Amino acid sequence: MRRFNKLFSFEWNKGNFNKNWIKHKVTNKECEEVFFDRKRKYYKDKLHSDKEQRYILLGLTKKHRLLFISFTKRGSKVRVVSARPMDKKEQRFYYGK
Repeated sequence: MRRFNKLFSFEWNKGNFNKNWIKHKVTNKECEEVFFDRKRKYYKDKLHSDKEQRYILLGLTKKHRLLFISFTKRGSKVRVVSARPMDKKEQRFYYGK
């Protein structure tokens, strides 16, 4: 699994600013926290990468919420496509069970 080696920032625009809060009660701040979880799992999303390369991130927030995040990289920026709580299968993968 690859790591984030370079500094980056997040791209929040009107298309994705509160989308995850409205759909799944996940804040933008929580999304950002998951990228800094030392035990995060990060891999390419081959099923949804037809127009641009997408990635999946599984990780923990500071308040111990387990989140599934779909995102893309645009230069040095990360754009979160979708974020939601992890399902049971994803939780087992995150914990290595």
